[in-house]
Amino acid sequence: MIRCDYNNRLYLFYKKIAALSALQQRLIGQCGNANKGCHFLEGQLERVEEAYKRGVRHLGRLHDNDASVPLGDVYTNAAQFGGLTTLGKDVIKKCNQLGILIDLAHASDETLNAALKVATQPVIISHTGLNTQLGNNPFMAKMMRPRLISKEQAKIVADAGGLIGVWTHLADTPLAYSQNIRGLVDAIGIDHVCIGTDTKMTPAYRSPGNVGPKPAGSVPQPGGGNPDNQQAGPPSDKKNPNDPGRNLGGVGERTNMAWENQRVGFYYAVVDALLKTGFNEDEIGRIGGGNFCRIFDATTKGHS
Repeated sequence: MIRCDYNNRLYLFYKKIAALSALQQRLIGQCGNANKGCHFLEGQLERVEEAYKRGVRHLGRLHDNDASVPLGDVYTNAAQFGGLTTLGKDVIKKCNQLGILIDLAHASDETLNAALKVATQPVIISHTGLNTQLGNNPFMAKMMRPRLISKEQAKIVADAGGLIGVWTHLADTPLAYSQNIRGLVDAIGIDHVCIGTDTKMTPAYRSPGNVGPKPAGSVPQPGGGNPDNQQAGPPSDKKNPNDPGRNLGGVGERTNMAWENQRVGFYYAVVDALLKTGFNEDEIGRIGGGNFCRIFDATTKGHS
């Protein structure tokens, strides 16, 4: 009886997700075109509007490597700019003016706080996690520690109406991932948390002419890193389109192979784990897309 009730809850939730997907489909043509790092700007603010005209509606201002004309301090590099640069402030203002969602992933705390003072619309940190949830892998914990957010800093983002996506990288299983989500929800509230995989939906492209030796000594980075360094995943059935291992890279690199031995799609695995962690259907709907849709609408409303 308990199992039947659980399966019924899972079925009802997927019906709710199907209804939510109608709203998400309306957004795909806009927010599906995003940029991470703003390297294309090269110091030219007018390129923000050009990107907007080409469909960009979600703009990540920073990445591990500074742009040629930096926008602000990155959390993995030594502070240089006291938070935001002048260009960084101008980019935020231009995004708010045009209707582009600002993504502050990779920003240092000082950069985050400066950005929140400038922004007039909600912001998102698309992928991070609490710095108290480091997982069981000491190497990953050491590498990821600078990339994580404290409860205090997360509350500052939430109090400003922002949204924070939880990384999969420090969770060995879907259940561990759902527990990481629970930790952030308990810290800042259900309306300010979303899924933030930072993984790839499709294999990385490598030019057919690029047949030289693989670079030596490079280290895989969260969210993909060098595609040449990906570990081989488990055998896949290339004839079966529903096999999560089909045309995918190593474990942790692809959304539908976020965890070892994962044999269902990412959403199915996460929803199952969230239910087991105690979240109800409404809460999972918010985490699974509703919160993002709300923030995205608030940012882009009134813009073409």
